[in-house]
Amino acid sequence: MTMRSGGRILVDQLRIHGTSHVFCVPGESYLAVLDALHDSPIRTIVCRQEGGAAYMAEAAGKITGRPGIVMVTRGPGATNASCGIHVAAQDSTPLIMFVGQVARGMRDREAFQEIDCRAVFGSMAKWVAEIDRAERIPEIVSRAFHVATQGRPGPVVIALPEDMLADRVEAADALTFAPAVMKPGAADMEALRQRLLGASRPILIAGGSGWSAQGVRDLVRFAETFDLPAAVSFRRQMLFPADHPNFAGDVGIGPNPKLVERVKTADFVLLVGGRLSEMPSQGYTLLDIPGDGSKLVHIHPGAEELNKVHRAGLGILATPHAFAAAAAELPKPDAVPWAGAAGAAHAEYLAWSDTAKIKTAGNLQMAGVMAHLKEAMPADTVYCNGAGNYATWVHRFWPFRAFGSQLAPTSGTMGYGVPASVAAKALLPHREVIAFAGDGCFMMNGQEFATLMQYGLPVIVVVVDNGMYGTIRMHQEREYPNRVSATGLRNPDFAALARAHGGHGETVQHTAEFGPALERARGSGKPAIIHCLPDPEAITPARSLTDIRNAALAK
Repeated sequence: MTMRSGGRILVDQLRIHGTSHVFCVPGESYLAVLDALHDSPIRTIVCRQEGGAAYMAEAAGKITGRPGIVMVTRGPGATNASCGIHVAAQDSTPLIMFVGQVARGMRDREAFQEIDCRAVFGSMAKWVAEIDRAERIPEIVSRAFHVATQGRPGPVVIALPEDMLADRVEAADALTFAPAVMKPGAADMEALRQRLLGASRPILIAGGSGWSAQGVRDLVRFAETFDLPAAVSFRRQMLFPADHPNFAGDVGIGPNPKLVERVKTADFVLLVGGRLSEMPSQGYTLLDIPGDGSKLVHIHPGAEELNKVHRAGLGILATPHAFAAAAAELPKPDAVPWAGAAGAAHAEYLAWSDTAKIKTAGNLQMAGVMAHLKEAMPADTVYCNGAGNYATWVHRFWPFRAFGSQLAPTSGTMGYGVPASVAAKALLPHREVIAFAGDGCFMMNGQEFATLMQYGLPVIVVVVDNGMYGTIRMHQEREYPNRVSATGLRNPDFAALARAHGGHGETVQHTAEFGPALERARGSGKPAIIHCLPDPEAITPARSLTDIRNAALAK
């Protein structure tokens, strides 16, 4: 062992645990860490606001399955980043946030930007700690990696007193983290098989985190073996290929009513990895709460999640990919009483996602935009988005076919798409990346377009600009028709904004303009914004603002 600063020890631990990227906004509270990063193989991505940095780290956790790393300073830096901690918590994403803290001798005096991380993040993070001695950095960082990834994955927050990082000490490095894998037992799998073969209307729903590409392939094999209709949870479309004949669609916001009915009338629901929280459960209406357990089999890596809301007749403690590996080996039955159900469910999905059937107000048809993207973009294109009605076009009409191709927050946070695209292109440079954002969504973290420019990451940002906070306006017209309040927006020329940054900008007002604009954006080799201007009336694929308002007035 040799003498090292606390900052150097920390960066060495990150390298040992396989960290390739750190996302940060610099602060004087952790200068010793920044100095150690100077000659480290870890790539440091400097961001424009801590919320964007935290979203990038959360997206990195989704992509890799390892903790994404974000570094921020105390006080305003940490609180700015709290949105990313909340996303990681609700999305079950492994993430570690390191917060530069006041010096140890200044604690509890409300020193400059002092913050009590345990109090602020205790309700969001899986674990919050402060390292008081540099010798303990390897121990606590190792624990942070394991806590973030084991059981139900989630965020960890570690405070780093400024003076502790400057201390020079001897400390032994930790071993590379190796999270324990929860595997189903043979008795569990046999019990599942017996329950399944006793059903007549089964359905599979995949969700949550902790998956792998092989896990998805194994799940597909299992669905094929038993001819199961296979659905995915909210914003988890990449967990089952949309072009597979067993795919039934996604149980999310505004889902196919036929799929909702299929789940409600099922006598066997196999939920793998997800929690069936508010959005996928349609406001907790798909299954009885707590229920008698007669129809639900729940697979989850966190024991605290099994039977937490919905009673499972069979609960299996296992990571999704470990369960899928075991399920793929189950023997094929001679026949199943639900033969043909998967094909019927897939036909319903295809009809629901047919862009040719969609016609909305205005010259720019977002269904046409999605139809062109389906023709032009590779199957493994990574789509990133935040929250808003604009996201419906991606979720409903893009056929997700590749694992790792979707970065979207189940927590419904705005401003996520552009930062997530930074992480996606930095970690997956060989993949094409498209960020979708509404006008309100883009303006929450659109400054990270500058980060795309700084690192030469050629992401295409599609800004769907209808001049309002569309989702809230939709709800407003439904609940308080003709009383528009606090939802209108006056926006800049987003294409000109891209050019001002040195990127490529396009403006699209007619459907026919989108294809050539996309081709020019892709050909530019630069970060690009395609500024789309649909009619504000086109608030959903099925109903206009006027339709929603008139229905409310008629009540």
